Amino acid sequence: MSNTKQIPRRGTLARAESRQALGFVSPALAGLALFTVVPVVLSIVMGFFNWPTFGEKTFVGLDNYVKLFTQSPDFWPALRNTFVFALLYVPISVGLSLLLAISLSARIRGRGMLRVLFFIPVVTPMVANVLVWKMMLQPQGLFNGLSQTWFGVELPNFLADPQWAMIMVVMMSVWQGLGYNMLIFSAALEQLPESVVEAARIDGARGFRMLWSVTLPMISPSLFFASIMTMITALQVFVQPQLLTGGGPGNATQPLVQFIYNQGFKFQELGLAAAAAWILFAIIIILTALQFRAQKKWVHYEH
Repeated sequence: MSNTKQIPRRGTLARAESRQALGFVSPALAGLALFTVVPVVLSIVMGFFNWPTFGEKTFVGLDNYVKLFTQSPDFWPALRNTFVFALLYVPISVGLSLLLAISLSARIRGRGMLRVLFFIPVVTPMVANVLVWKMMLQPQGLFNGLSQTWFGVELPNFLADPQWAMIMVVMMSVWQGLGYNMLIFSAALEQLPESVVEAARIDGARGFRMLWSVTLPMISPSLFFASIMTMITALQVFVQPQLLTGGGPGNATQPLVQFIYNQGFKFQELGLAAAAAWILFAIIIILTALQFRAQKKWVHYEH
């Protein structure tokens, strides 16, 4: 009899715990629904409408997408700038972070402090970093002043020159995010099995051969993660060109996210902005899927 009486009690207790758990997570679920799910669904709907900020909304079907590809003069340059930025930023950022992590993996004094110094820009507000760089890159800024003082050479106006503006945006972005990937690679390097490293040394692996044949394959999961996250970040770049160059000169540094921002908040074309946002989402999904497919050939996981 005692056993049969415990069954409903356990069921009642489980239901009570479920209600308590739901109560604890309900604020987070409400926030997720209000600030993520609803805006995502609304953006899908907006992409099929002529949706001005004020005024009548008109259903236009796929016209917004057609207009972006055939009639918008700034869409293709913005898409090109996004890919140019990503193609420059991703390999430079990942490569320099890896080189820095390998250099700091040596038993040198103060390497912990050096890691902190390189990580500071990551946790510093992006806007503050960009504004400091903008002041240094101005014709009256630090870089030009030092160049004239030390070498007697006047530097070009980097932010107003179409040939230099994108390079400056990439340089600032690399400096901003260098420490994040550095810490990921540093953690991976410190987890290398000492037995495998010693075995490779006994077999004669040294220098580049050790790096290429032992170190990189063993930290390839970290390389893959860093590459994916850096690519996604690069494709969504906005603050750096917005504050450094305003997308200029002309539209030489305007990426796709800035194009979306301008369409939605400057020209009040919310439907067009939503359509461009979903095109960017599709690009990120496709490139990420391709990287996941390609990682089977070069990423080595421990089983």
